[in-house]
Amino acid sequence: MDPMSDILRLLQPSSYGLRGLDAAGPWAIAFPPAPGLKCYALQSGACWLQCEHAAIRLEAGDLALVSGAERFSLQTARVPAVDAIALFGATPPGETAVVGGGGEVRGLGGFFKFAGGQAERMLAALPPVIHLRAGSGADDLQWPITRLMRELRSPQPGGDLIAQHLAQTLLIEALRLHLASPDQRGVGWLYALGDPRLRPALAALHAEPGRRWTLAMLAAVAGMSRTSFAERFRSVVGETPIDYLTRWRMLLAADRLRQDPAPIAGIAAEFGYGSESAFGAAFKRVIGKSPVRYVQQLRQAA
Repeated sequence: MDPMSDILRLLQPSSYGLRGLDAAGPWAIAFPPAPGLKCYALQSGACWLQCEHAAIRLEAGDLALVSGAERFSLQTARVPAVDAIALFGATPPGETAVVGGGGEVRGLGGFFKFAGGQAERMLAALPPVIHLRAGSGADDLQWPITRLMRELRSPQPGGDLIAQHLAQTLLIEALRLHLASPDQRGVGWLYALGDPRLRPALAALHAEPGRRWTLAMLAAVAGMSRTSFAERFRSVVGETPIDYLTRWRMLLAADRLRQDPAPIAGIAAEFGYGSESAFGAAFKRVIGKSPVRYVQQLRQAA
């Protein structure tokens, strides 16, 4: 099992949109808080990505992924900002918005939205900003972005499926490049995928989430002692192996209930629980409500 593919399937990328930007002079574009991921690739010129925690200079060939529901801006100067929703909302998908006459800073940007019921919970484990510099492989991502822009600008038969695959390819390649970067630092599931000692254990958990794993079994898969494995896993992922397993099981269970409200006792057994009460307690601890209440709210929303 490939854990990254597993997690992205659970995220369920559902929609996306890309526009170009051609700007000149002093300018600023303000983006309101929004769920999902935002992606920006600079083709020429330079600007600043200003968010709550940092100011990052983007140069030609750079790409940035912005996660989390916090406001941020792209700018070349501290001037009154144009509202991003108004600017890009008036620009058809695949077309280019022009600011200040254009000609100095050119780039492509857009968003990924996810349909998975627990998408924001999983995205919260990503860094607020993933910055891929020119020369690190970010330039390889220009092709899928450009092709995706073309598909959105000039729809053709089968274009929806092609665009969906291009958007997912872009997202996966960006995460891969981030993991391959020598200066990448962070805590969460993404960084465990980049750890050669932890990756086999993570793959085993994802391949058989219903198996009654123990710390000793997972340490053996990783080829490490129990103590070393437990310490390394917690330092990289931010939680113990068994806590991660429990959380992943409950995310899968929540997704299962969302798609097909099967009997809770059957789902409990599928994910390694001997009793419905033990499963219900774990579900409430992770998801914040009982399985029964979760299903009731899904039905009310539908």
